[in-house]
Amino acid sequence: MRADGYTIIVHKNGALASRQLRIPGWLARTLLITAIVLVVVITTIVAAYGPILTAAAKEPFLQQRVAQLTRENQRVDELAAALAEAEARYVHLRGMLGARVPAASRDTGEFGAGEERLYVAPAILARAPAHSADSAQEEGPSVPHRWPLSMPSFRTRGMVSGSPSEELHPGIDLAVPEGSDVRAAGGGTVEAAGNDSSYGLFVLLRHPAGYETMYGHLSRVLVSRGDDVRAGQVIALSGNTGRSTAPHLHFEIRHNGRSIDPTTMVREGGT
Repeated sequence: MRADGYTIIVHKNGALASRQLRIPGWLARTLLITAIVLVVVITTIVAAYGPILTAAAKEPFLQQRVAQLTRENQRVDELAAALAEAEARYVHLRGMLGARVPAASRDTGEFGAGEERLYVAPAILARAPAHSADSAQEEGPSVPHRWPLSMPSFRTRGMVSGSPSEELHPGIDLAVPEGSDVRAAGGGTVEAAGNDSSYGLFVLLRHPAGYETMYGHLSRVLVSRGDDVRAGQVIALSGNTGRSTAPHLHFEIRHNGRSIDPTTMVREGGT
């Protein structure tokens, strides 16, 4: 009976004799199992750590790309700020010189095609420079107590609580040139800011003791939701957006969700 095993014959070209290498069966099986285990282990290591090694190799490139994108974003922010400033100056100048706005039908309140009228801004009174308006800003939250406009305005409509003959109007309308500074009537937090079909561009501020102030028909909003603002801080520019037929500011004061007449709390020229 022959022993279990394998014989390997080694013959060198040109030689007369050959060498024989006998491998027992148990050794051959052990070597085969060991080779299989090594292949499985190496394959597992490559599968597990291959992506990590690949990502590590790409890290320097990714860092350079992130730095490049950061620089580009900063440049975009600078350009956006410069554009916003240029647009604000243009809107202000356009309001000072007069702007053509569509006229609304008295019967339907809708704008007619091709109907226009010329809005002429009121005269600006020259005066000696006083202290900076920004220096008069007050720190911390406060109830509404300041007039929301810096320049003289003309009240075109008062508050109407609602009656069979008149449409509800929960605030006052103040005619000013488009692009005029709109200031916070009190210190507080921006509750909402955006666009509405009736108010147009608007800002809603939340103040202490359940007070809120609303600023509507703006041409540009300069604050975002969640911002803390000071009394007297410029939060927007007046405009003619939403349900509006001429440049003006719609201003409301609310207390515990109920609209109150703003003239009972603020007056023009008051601080």
